[in-house]
Amino acid sequence: MSLSSTSINRPVLATVMSITIILFGVIGLLTLGIREYPSVEAPIVTVSTSYVGANADVIESQITEPLEESINGIAGIRTLTSVSRDGRSTITVEFDLSVDLETAANDVRDRVSRSLSYLPPDADPPIVSKADADSNPIIFLNIRSEQRSLLELTEIAQRTFKESLQTIPGVSSIAIWGAKEYSMRLWIDPSRLSAFKLSPLDVRNALLRENLELPSGRIEGNTVELTVRTLSRLETPNDFNNLIIKETPAGIIRLSNVGYAELAPLNERTILRRDGIPMVATPLFRSRDQTMWRLPTSFTAASRRSRKTCPKTLNWALVSTIPTISAMPSPRWNKPFISLFYWWSWSSFSSFATGAPPSFRWWLFPSR
Repeated sequence: MSLSSTSINRPVLATVMSITIILFGVIGLLTLGIREYPSVEAPIVTVSTSYVGANADVIESQITEPLEESINGIAGIRTLTSVSRDGRSTITVEFDLSVDLETAANDVRDRVSRSLSYLPPDADPPIVSKADADSNPIIFLNIRSEQRSLLELTEIAQRTFKESLQTIPGVSSIAIWGAKEYSMRLWIDPSRLSAFKLSPLDVRNALLRENLELPSGRIEGNTVELTVRTLSRLETPNDFNNLIIKETPAGIIRLSNVGYAELAPLNERTILRRDGIPMVATPLFRSRDQTMWRLPTSFTAASRRSRKTCPKTLNWALVSTIPTISAMPSPRWNKPFISLFYWWSWSSFSSFATGAPPSFRWWLFPSR
């Protein structure tokens, strides 16, 4: 007995089957995630190492080559590429598709840990990271102002926007692009330093020796106990200018005698611009199990709440990398029908209708 004859003889059974198919379809449209691309974990592992102040030749000979020699012995490697530039080494290891990503990452970490003794002691520890399909942001907020510096914009983005946006469900992390962090820069005059028969190493040693805060213990008595705290850290430019570098019979040599201290950004080599205007941005990175069309709405609402506590001199702009999905309305009961007509064309709908079982077509389009 065929399916068509069974459906004609038992219309109730055909109706129940059709309702079941529709029910599973509605549940799938409401619960399945919406992605621009499939969630695929490529077996790619990256090893990044920072060595501030070293040129590309030193990075290649002292960091990249020892790590490559150690990593090259892992089984299943397809390609091994490396990039050595000033202050940073990046090694990308691509494995065969049959290799498990977690196993490959653990093997790379074991080999990197064995090579730590061959790296320079001043270099930062290598960072092993896996390739992530969700590592690209889906939306970010641009913050700029004509009256405030990038240092102030970074502090506003850190204290106001980042702390509130991280509480959104489904957010993996919130970064700050173009950030300018506060730092104390020491400018040294080489001629004046040479006149006092000093070197930059003497300034560095004096800074490490004086800019230090150690526990001083406590004072105990019969009826009292006091904790002693020594305020010995340098905080203002004036404190750094009065830093004693060396004591000689002729007098005390301070930092102000060979240079000066200035409060300035930590990194002045990079800057973020849009239309030629410097700014900072707070990109949103979603978690792996979060659908793409929910976060832009929550991100927009949270950013609007944060703007109320910010100065009026700031200008904001929301930029989305998925305009077709982020522009969709919030999830409601009409979401399945919006998704149906948004993704399907009439040709695909007609193919679905003609390919469905005859009983399903009869239930949808009954004959008169």
